[in-house]
Amino acid sequence: MKSFSFDPITSNNANILILGTMPGTKSLELNQYYGHKQNNFWKFMFTILKEDFSDDYQIRKALLQKNNIALWDVLQFCDRVGSLDSAIKNEIANDFESFLETHSNIKTIIFNGQKAAVFFKKYVHLNKTYNLITLPSSSPANASKSYNSKLEEWRIIENTIIQKRDV
Repeated sequence: MKSFSFDPITSNNANILILGTMPGTKSLELNQYYGHKQNNFWKFMFTILKEDFSDDYQIRKALLQKNNIALWDVLQFCDRVGSLDSAIKNEIANDFESFLETHSNIKTIIFNGQKAAVFFKKYVHLNKTYNLITLPSSSPANASKSYNSKLEEWRIIENTIIQKRDV
């Protein structure tokens, strides 16, 4: 099945970019980043950013924008049956050169899982130095760590936001 990524969620002041690999089947069906109810991404974000959880996608997007967080996927296109990153074939990366040039405040790039980091490093050649952080995947397929263990690692976003405010 041919899969295409979504447009990024971003703002002019974004200083953190979170990258997944490619939307899964449920996300593509709903036309929403991290649309699978069992994916913990939005629960992590609302918890870390100290906001009441919402299922409303517009509120979810606004939460990221309000906190200067951009969200996108490493891949623009791929062939994949199902939602597992291990099934990705014939992948093409998004245009990060243009994106990062347009979003010059971004200094930290966070990968939602190992595969996002692997694909990024394979296809993207950066002209500037960024703080690159790989976090455990928020996907329900990543059952190697508990929710609380993953959440603690994801809290680095909170620390990064606080540091940005103090600068």
